[in-house]
Amino acid sequence: MNETILEARNLIKKFGDLTAVNDVNLAIQKGEVFGLLGPNGAGKTTIISMITGLLKPTSGQITVDGLDLQTEPYAVKAKLGLVPQELALYPTLSARDNLAFFGSIYGLGGKQLQERVDAMLAMVELTERANEAVETYSGGMKRRVNIAAGLLHQPKVLFLDEPTVGVDPQSRNAIFEAVEALNRAGMTVIYTTHYMEEAQRLCHRVAIIDEGQIIALDTPSTLISSLGGGILVLGLEDPEAGAGLGKVQTVVDRVMELPAVKSMTRDDGHVKIETHRFQEALMGILDITNQLDVRITSMEKWEPNLESVFLHMTGKKLRE
Repeated sequence: MNETILEARNLIKKFGDLTAVNDVNLAIQKGEVFGLLGPNGAGKTTIISMITGLLKPTSGQITVDGLDLQTEPYAVKAKLGLVPQELALYPTLSARDNLAFFGSIYGLGGKQLQERVDAMLAMVELTERANEAVETYSGGMKRRVNIAAGLLHQPKVLFLDEPTVGVDPQSRNAIFEAVEALNRAGMTVIYTTHYMEEAQRLCHRVAIIDEGQIIALDTPSTLISSLGGGILVLGLEDPEAGAGLGKVQTVVDRVMELPAVKSMTRDDGHVKIETHRFQEALMGILDITNQLDVRITSMEKWEPNLESVFLHMTGKKLRE
């Protein structure tokens, strides 16, 4: 995966005084699953809309497979498959008829169209119910048909925008398996989500987005390893309640000397401690606070995962 198939340079999107996307740069490699991660409203869908030609950037450049979106929009769009958050299906038609309709829009017909429809129904595990009206389907099944529609014309890059929101566990697993099968076949996938566990399972690299900006971009394992053995967030007794500022500061100074502690910050009566080895650090911290008679009022462990990476970098929980 060393050939760039999609590149976005200095993307900016403004809506009046609001800057929804602020100087985003991406280089997606051929054959990778690339995650755009962040909370609702972070700018993920706006970025996708600009890259797929649905929304004109305020400034910036987008190229796909060597083609410039601004100068060759139709050629670029033919290489892209988009599965939006909102369902784009005719509820009274069957899944098969929906796919046949969308396939005809892409210029497919005859035997080729029939073969593509059958293949996509099989991929999303809906062959047995293909002739039933979509309105009788569960939300997850509808999303699976939506994915099939985006793949009919065999795009080079597939965009999946929050594909598992509100779906049942069976459909979620079917979507995961479909993405993995597509990627094994060489498909490049850009996957937006605010479910970090999905990104850890599916994505080769991820960009964490907050307030329209990329705040981190790397492999999930590299981002997670940056947390070391995990993070411990402690509430210490208010100095005015009896511990005294000197004691609390002494705790901080001594904890920083522990070999198992990577770094430490203080904020609003709490200390956030990054560890190399969590259990060893915890035992040392408890020993120090006991010796100095400083009471721990709260304790929270952040496991090493992408959710904790986001919380550490932004100070916000992903699904607030």
